[in-house]
Amino acid sequence: MINNIANIDTPTSRGVLKTSTSQFCVPTMPPLLSFKTPKTKEKAIIRVKKFRRRENIVIAGDIDENYVDIVETETPQERYSNSEFNFFRLQADANKTKFLKNCYVIDYIQSPQPKQGLGTNAIKALAEKAMFDPIAEGRIVTFCVPVWKESSPAIFFYKLGFRFLEASGNEYIQTCIDKKIPDIPAQVGMMYLPKQNLHKLLRYGDLC
Repeated sequence: MINNIANIDTPTSRGVLKTSTSQFCVPTMPPLLSFKTPKTKEKAIIRVKKFRRRENIVIAGDIDENYVDIVETETPQERYSNSEFNFFRLQADANKTKFLKNCYVIDYIQSPQPKQGLGTNAIKALAEKAMFDPIAEGRIVTFCVPVWKESSPAIFFYKLGFRFLEASGNEYIQTCIDKKIPDIPAQVGMMYLPKQNLHKLLRYGDLC
C-alpha cells in the first residue's frame, strides 16, 4: 500500500504573534490602616400580646368609646304594679357593660440603657404597627405594675400619652411631673393610649 500523506515542513514561528512586555504599570495601593465595624444599636426588650373581643374582658372606668364594645343587658327586677290586684311583676332594666375590643397589650418592657430613648422608640414602633393593624386599629393598653417597690413605670407611659382609667390617677401623675418629684409612689392600674395621643406619640415632642 502506498502512503499518500506527504510531510509538510512549516515553521511554527511563522505568523505567530509574540507577546511583549506591557508598558502600563498599576500603582501599588496603600494598605488599609484600620476599619471598625459599627456597633449594632441596642434596642429595648418589649413583650406584647393581643386581647381579643371574644375574651369578654369587662372594663370599669372612663375610657374612649373606640376601645370598648358597649353591650346593653337586661336585668329582671321586681316592680310594684298599679293594677287593681296589686300584683308584682317583672320589669327589665337595661345595664351597659363595656367589653374591651381587640388591642395590643404591653406585657413587659426593659431598656438596656435607661433614659436613652430606647424604650420610647420601642413604644413608638408598636404604636405605628397598631395604627396600621386593621384589627387593633391603634388600640394599646398596659397594666402598670411596679418592678421595684419604690419605682413605677406609670410616669414613663404617661409621658408617652397613656392614661389611667381614673381621672385621679392622671391628675396625681401630672402633679408629680409639674413639681418634679423624683420619687413617685407606685401607681397600679390599667393604662391605655387615647387615639388623639397616638398621633402625637408618632411625632414625639408634643407630649409631656
